[in-house]
Amino acid sequence: MTYENIKIHPAVDGGVHPGRSGFAGGTLRCKCATDPVEVQVGAQTAHNHVCGCTKCWKPEGAIFSQVAVVGRDAVSVTKNAHKLKVVDPSATIQRHACTGCGTHMYGRIENTGHPFYGLDFVHTELSDADGWSEPQFAAFVSSVIESGVDPSRMDGIRGRLKELGLEPYDALSPPLMDAIATHIAKSTGALAA
Repeated sequence: MTYENIKIHPAVDGGVHPGRSGFAGGTLRCKCATDPVEVQVGAQTAHNHVCGCTKCWKPEGAIFSQVAVVGRDAVSVTKNAHKLKVVDPSATIQRHACTGCGTHMYGRIENTGHPFYGLDFVHTELSDADGWSEPQFAAFVSSVIESGVDPSRMDGIRGRLKELGLEPYDALSPPLMDAIATHIAKSTGALAA
């Protein structure tokens, strides 16, 4: 049985394409037809994945977002910064979205004690550059139900994710969960810093 007819996200529906060694970043553009917000990302991304959470921005018709991280020092708004607004100031990830089209341009963690402080979250499909790191797993898969996906579709969705080589998790991938736990253990003294 194949699950090719199940749509996940436009960037992976036709298959996952590998990133390019030596790729040094590109420009992300919002969906506004005029005066788009532009964000320059000056490095390759890491931990790219499809995400089913209800906080991440998803393009029209997608049930998952595609999101990766990059060092915050590699992210800069180069055009129309005045159009950006934080979607939910109380959220851990401060998602900066265009007030014109609603596209999330980048997410930043301001809490210096957070395990992912120093990393910004970006949607590489907003760039026309070729070579970004490929998605490697699927996170918060069950959360798509919270956005209105019928629970009866979940076996097929998980089947399609596996066909694409995107192991489905209902949290982050094990290496990222280990990184979070290590950070917490070091900050509490359970492990030597």
